[in-house]
Amino acid sequence: MQEDYNIQETESKWQQKWREEKTFEADPEQGKEKYFITIPFPYLNGNLHAGHTRTFTIGDVIARYKRMQGCNVLYPMGFHVTGTPIVGLADLIREKDPTTMKVYTELHGIPKDILPTLDEPEKIVDYFKVEAENAMNIIGYSIDWRRKFTTMDPAFQKFIEWQYENLYDKGLIVKGSHPVKWCPHDNNPVEDHDILRGEEATLVEYTLIKFRHKDTIFPCATLRPETVYGVTNLWLNPEVDYVKLKMEKDGLEEYWVVSKEAHEKLLYTDWNVELVEELNSNDLIGLKLKNPATDNIIQILPAPFVRGNNGSGVVMSVPAHAPFDWLALRDLANKDLTEYGISAEDIQNIKPIQVIDVPDYGSAPAAEVVAELGVVDQKDPKAEEATKIVYRREFHGGTLKDITGKYKGMPVSKIKDRLTQDFISQGIGSIFYEFSEPVQCRCGTMCVVNMVKGQWFLNYSNSEWKDKVYKCLSMMEVIPPEFRVEFENKIDWLKDKACARTKGLGTKLPCDPRWLIESLGDSTIYMSYYTIANYINDGTITSEMMTRPFLDYLFLDIGTVEDAAASSGLDTAMIDKMKSEFNYWYPVDIRSSGKDLVPNHLLFFLFHHVALFDESKWPKALAVNGFVSLEGQKMSKSKGPILTLKEAVDTYGADVTRMYILSAAEQAQDADWRREGIESARTQISRFYAFVRQVVESGCAIPDGAEKTHIDRWIESRIQQYIREVNEAFESIHTRHAIQNAFFLIYNDIKWYDKRGGRQCLTEVVETWTKLMAPFTPHICEEVWSELGHSESIAFAPYPTVNPEMVDESAEVAENIIIKTLEDVDEIVRVAKITPKKVYLYTTHEWRVMILRKAAEIVQASEEYVPAEEITEQIRDDKEIVVESAKTMQKYVHEDVKERVGDFVEAVKAQSVVGMKELMQKSMEEPIIRSRGKEAQKYIQKVANDIRGSSIDVVLRYLDANLDEKAILEEAKPFFEKEFGCPVEIFSAEEIDAGEAYDPDKKSRFAEPGRPAIYIEQ
Repeated sequence: MQEDYNIQETESKWQQKWREEKTFEADPEQGKEKYFITIPFPYLNGNLHAGHTRTFTIGDVIARYKRMQGCNVLYPMGFHVTGTPIVGLADLIREKDPTTMKVYTELHGIPKDILPTLDEPEKIVDYFKVEAENAMNIIGYSIDWRRKFTTMDPAFQKFIEWQYENLYDKGLIVKGSHPVKWCPHDNNPVEDHDILRGEEATLVEYTLIKFRHKDTIFPCATLRPETVYGVTNLWLNPEVDYVKLKMEKDGLEEYWVVSKEAHEKLLYTDWNVELVEELNSNDLIGLKLKNPATDNIIQILPAPFVRGNNGSGVVMSVPAHAPFDWLALRDLANKDLTEYGISAEDIQNIKPIQVIDVPDYGSAPAAEVVAELGVVDQKDPKAEEATKIVYRREFHGGTLKDITGKYKGMPVSKIKDRLTQDFISQGIGSIFYEFSEPVQCRCGTMCVVNMVKGQWFLNYSNSEWKDKVYKCLSMMEVIPPEFRVEFENKIDWLKDKACARTKGLGTKLPCDPRWLIESLGDSTIYMSYYTIANYINDGTITSEMMTRPFLDYLFLDIGTVEDAAASSGLDTAMIDKMKSEFNYWYPVDIRSSGKDLVPNHLLFFLFHHVALFDESKWPKALAVNGFVSLEGQKMSKSKGPILTLKEAVDTYGADVTRMYILSAAEQAQDADWRREGIESARTQISRFYAFVRQVVESGCAIPDGAEKTHIDRWIESRIQQYIREVNEAFESIHTRHAIQNAFFLIYNDIKWYDKRGGRQCLTEVVETWTKLMAPFTPHICEEVWSELGHSESIAFAPYPTVNPEMVDESAEVAENIIIKTLEDVDEIVRVAKITPKKVYLYTTHEWRVMILRKAAEIVQASEEYVPAEEITEQIRDDKEIVVESAKTMQKYVHEDVKERVGDFVEAVKAQSVVGMKELMQKSMEEPIIRSRGKEAQKYIQKVANDIRGSSIDVVLRYLDANLDEKAILEEAKPFFEKEFGCPVEIFSAEEIDAGEAYDPDKKSRFAEPGRPAIYIEQ
């Protein structure tokens, strides 16, 4: 073996070998279990970064694990290029935008002489697809590159046309008017890939309530239309500019007063909007209007907190139920408003109007919560907290009062849609859409909500379609399981979505070629395209052959092979071969992705699969992972900061990068890439290689016929525990837990085995260890595997499985006694600051073991007792959450998971309670225990206290081992003497009682089962 591990040289060697031997090219093998894993293809508007690294590496680790389990694994990759971001990037490069030029040279590493040449979308695609493939190769992803494509390839565009022809024929593509995220500059709807800021923004539906002053309407946008019955006044901001508009729709003509910002937004609604005049805000304050729901006359009051860019710029005041309104009225009571023609008496006469009955609150919940929290004024941060408390309690527990008429008694949580429709039908309401947060297009323009007319939409609101998606989800495995609720909610909330645009890159919409299919619409079933992409790339199929009869037969089993052949020009044997390949690989066994794609891509992935494919072809599993930040900051390809995948590998190496990103956090948690953390991973990799080199060079192996020692049996048993943990972690994709066991914990035990003088099993152990690590750090494992004498790639070596015959609980318990004894002696020496001349160890009395056994019998006989293995099985999905504690729970960890964690904790507590009275009674039935008198009583009390609140499992393992502790310690005596640097004497309790042992300080009385007492001579 090479003396020092040369990371770049070794990794490059094995990557070349994989390419030359076509190690990861997967073709159907009838009779062999297949495993088809896909991850979202990257968008090519920049180099891959550390965020991609996490999702892609998790996918690769799963693929490698399944391959070593004997599966025929297909792990393919393509590139997403459609939409507007690449077009926008080309424009910015052509214009030599300073920020863009800086980001793409300094952060993406594009040479300064090359970047200016990437001034056309096609050039950007050609550049970054090479960069992306190279990056995935140098980190060692086991991808079948024969199947690569971009979403602008002619053959793929024919595939997308076929997809949308079928959706249109099924009535799932409709034309109509719907609100969409819209870029006024590009004059196009925008999707997540098009957005620079506000990717997570949603469309929020407000109800506009029309308050009237003579012939003029002051519309107020609200999320809680039921509160209109409690309006006492309206708010306008004297510093905001307002305008009067003429509004026309469906023969209706009205005049509205709104802020200038609202005017701009209303231009994109389905109203015809005409500016009548600009208004003086001061002239509006003090006007009196009629509440359309109650006919009460109310007044407009000044409020600096009203924002012109929020809603209509006109706000309802409901002081009984809105803390900010209650505080604002209280503040106005001390102000002179005569300039607006408003008297102090006018303010004093305003009284809160209760609309909602809320348990445990009186007639003005807002005022009560303000008082509870001690909110000082509107600027107090606690005012926002008060608002959330009131709204939450009213929404979940509130019911409407008599003042609401026919709505009396209805729960607040169910009233919004009904009230909105009733108000619209009565002519006193309308619908208005806002973003939940500001949205900015990648071109730099702030986006608006546009009510697009004549737009093409995917009919996601179709109830029959949703029912099929629910069914699909119910049949799938979702990892982690807490995301299932998230998917169910997103399915429920999903509404029709624009599926076409007029600008950017994309495939023409077959039913209306003036439009291009938007970028999230062509990334839903491309996984099926992978199954034939190799035939396209080798020239067997051309885009002209991708006819509908051919694709219908191939993917949907519609028509005949003869029809497909006649249409495509392919011979029937080739068509059936491709159809057989599709049927072999499909369905997708697992789709693994980042959690940001749950509400869009992953959701649409399910919708389109159930719409087009037979149930037998629906995906089997979804896996979701968290985000990656860089030194605590969110990464951005267009703005920075960013750490490219290539930079990470060039700096640290592929295996180090893989190991670090997988161990940084558990799958569902967010990870933070930190330099000190990855440096530690590099050190660990070097130590691994150095240790293995030592083993290989020493030629450690079990001689034929040699009997295994206690320490050999111990390491073999420990390895089985790690094998079990790693395999179980893989099944739930707990990659951090898997790598902790496959590397860090097992390494500690192997070092202990080596320290204890274990030699015979080292080669065998290293082989197993290397196979356990192979999915995580494949390059160094290939190197080690080769040095261990294996000619075949470790990628196909069988992944370790538990050998029950090697599990030796007695050996593990015995070695734990040795480990603990060494730790105890070291601690005494350290604390006392002494140099031992001789160490004496004393084992415990049998009667103490008998008391411990009595305690265990009491626990096992109780109704609450559940064996530890059963508890572990019940909460296995949540094991890592238990281990990491509640602090690690992210927002996606729902209450049902927390309850299961709580159940686990309670079960452990219940199985570990021992009543001292019962233990005393049962113990004293034994003559040998009774004979020890108060000494026994004290120990009984200690046992009862020690077992309470801790797992009985450790006690049971000790008792079941039925060990001769003195013999165990005697066997380890040479080891102890070497470690302590002095002689060691070992005595049993019986020798103490017989006066045959040296125990000047009576230390032997402290000996307990599994923990010898210690006396050290200085």
